[in-house]
Amino acid sequence: MITKRIIPCLDVRNGRVVKGVNFHNLRDVEDPVELAGYYSENGADELVFYDITASAEGRKLFTDILSRTAERVFIPLTVGGGINTVEDFERVLTHGADKVSVNSGAIKRPELIYEAAKLYGSQCVVISADIKRVDGAFRVFAKGCREDTGLEGISWIKRCVDLGAGEVVVNSIDTDGVKQGFDLELLSAVCDAVNVPVIASGGAGCLEDFITLFKRVEKVDAGLAASVFHFREVDIGELKREMLRNGIPARI
Repeated sequence: MITKRIIPCLDVRNGRVVKGVNFHNLRDVEDPVELAGYYSENGADELVFYDITASAEGRKLFTDILSRTAERVFIPLTVGGGINTVEDFERVLTHGADKVSVNSGAIKRPELIYEAAKLYGSQCVVISADIKRVDGAFRVFAKGCREDTGLEGISWIKRCVDLGAGEVVVNSIDTDGVKQGFDLELLSAVCDAVNVPVIASGGAGCLEDFITLFKRVEKVDAGLAASVFHFREVDIGELKREMLRNGIPARI
């Protein structure tokens, strides 16, 4: 049986890991290189590294921090932020990323997904979708959740997978940082729509939220979180032991 992955997320702004609520009111947490090293040594299955203001500020991702992070970790590293061209994929991959996450760049030009998948393989291409409910519908947001694109969420994610994305990170803006649990309704809809790995992001507040996620949305492949890991509210080792006790496959 395939193990369920536990993935800490490092949101980086101005060279520091930050965390907020609903993508706002960001506060400083720690140095990204040190934090990545800690997670690599303490049971994380993968890491996600987002330069969260690169797209909104119209600049390229911080490759110096990426290079130093890649030197410290020995688990897969997914990197995103300011990815707009296949050259951006190349630059990030050569600086240590194993997979590249694209969000706003794909919204601006969906063909980017196909081009990158053809060059580097679908396994390297991750579509990250920031989804929020607007008048009861799942809507895609861009530029750090500042801009409503008007795109319907589930159909957009399905289109990206059809173009070649090999993995999906579903970021629920409604639950991000609120710590009331993952967005099970949204995640179930995405898992039913695509046949690639789906990573749940946004809403984890305690260990039990991960257990509920994996039990209620059996098709989901991984749980991603930030603050509950950054502030040591959930210990990854303890979480994985609890997963095993609940019959959820995990790598110890």
